[in-house]
Amino acid sequence: MKFLKNIPSTVVVLGLVSLFTDASTEMVFPILPVFLSQVLGAGPLALGIIEGIAESTAAVLKVFSGIWADRVKKRKPIIVLGYGLSSFFRPFIGLATAWPAVLLFRFIDRVGKGIRSSPRDALIADVTTPANRGTSFGYHQAMDHAGAVIGPLVSWVLLSAYVGLPMRQVILFSAVPALAAWLTLFFGVKEGTSHEPPKNPKLELLKDWKNLGGDFRFLMLALLVFTLGCSTDAFLLVRLSQVGVETAAIAVLWALFHVVKMGAAAAGGHLSDYTGRKPVILAGWFYYALIYAAFAFVTERNALIGVFLAYGIYFGLSEPVEKAYVADMAPKNLRGTAFGYYNLMVGLGALPASLLFGFVGQRWGYPAAFLMGAAFAALASLLLFFIKKSVPPSSNLDLPPETSEE
Repeated sequence: MKFLKNIPSTVVVLGLVSLFTDASTEMVFPILPVFLSQVLGAGPLALGIIEGIAESTAAVLKVFSGIWADRVKKRKPIIVLGYGLSSFFRPFIGLATAWPAVLLFRFIDRVGKGIRSSPRDALIADVTTPANRGTSFGYHQAMDHAGAVIGPLVSWVLLSAYVGLPMRQVILFSAVPALAAWLTLFFGVKEGTSHEPPKNPKLELLKDWKNLGGDFRFLMLALLVFTLGCSTDAFLLVRLSQVGVETAAIAVLWALFHVVKMGAAAAGGHLSDYTGRKPVILAGWFYYALIYAAFAFVTERNALIGVFLAYGIYFGLSEPVEKAYVADMAPKNLRGTAFGYYNLMVGLGALPASLLFGFVGQRWGYPAAFLMGAAFAALASLLLFFIKKSVPPSSNLDLPPETSEE
């Protein structure tokens, strides 16, 4: 496609790394709720604890890895370490005999994600401009979702009657794409000195936070409120099973869901390069509220499957555009820090969001929990109106010089 021609080679390789990594992750994630409940005998609250703690841990670490990335000349060593931790420990979930062991391995997996994410996003920001930043983040997110299409399909094949592997062996097999991701990163990304670290490497968190600006801080507040209604997607899979969707079919639907996300991410990121970031994010957050309301009221099997697949459009209107918006707002010497705070807001909301959804769902039922999520999303959308800066990109900006990549 024509608009992909301006994507830097570093972003292309990082997209392949994300494809392999998500293939590994999504071989495990769709069957994890079933593995916990049917094999280990764990309930919905255990699932909420595991996912909430894992994602919140990752988000807290993303702040410090982002600050770290701003204070050294190269992002790549930090990124390699993060992907390495996840690649090695994720498959050990298949050896767990009780849900606390799943929590441990999922925790270490997310530690790796916490270490790598902010430096990786900062590296993408380093080699792009506002004219191609949304497209580049959209491409990276699309490749991430492409891996999430491949992973569940591989799980489905391995679990099917044609192969008939138990869930434990399928989880262990996720080590193969994880290793491919790490090797692609290690040998494929050649990073030059793309930014200049501060002369005084001392941590000055309050000063850095102030230097990011008022619009950035208000965006973080709106994002935190939105995330409080954005619990783990594992609950959506449980909801599908409640209306009669079989476990094997859920794995296929999870793959189709990521096909929608893949197309939406590429389109949404590219769209924001021309319309500005804020209008696209607003549309995405309002859309999320409508989808969650539909999950509360729709009980017919095929209709809910349609709602679930339509939910994938939201990700194209939010994730890559939010990241491009953060990169647009942040000073060049604080990009890693800015992505660290962005990911922190997502993580600070992740634990209470999953725990709150699990509690409300267990006490008053899943429809009440989904309505709660819709209300948080609607409130966050209203807060976004108070941000003045829209950062409309210039279509005639050039790519950064090739000295940023070797």
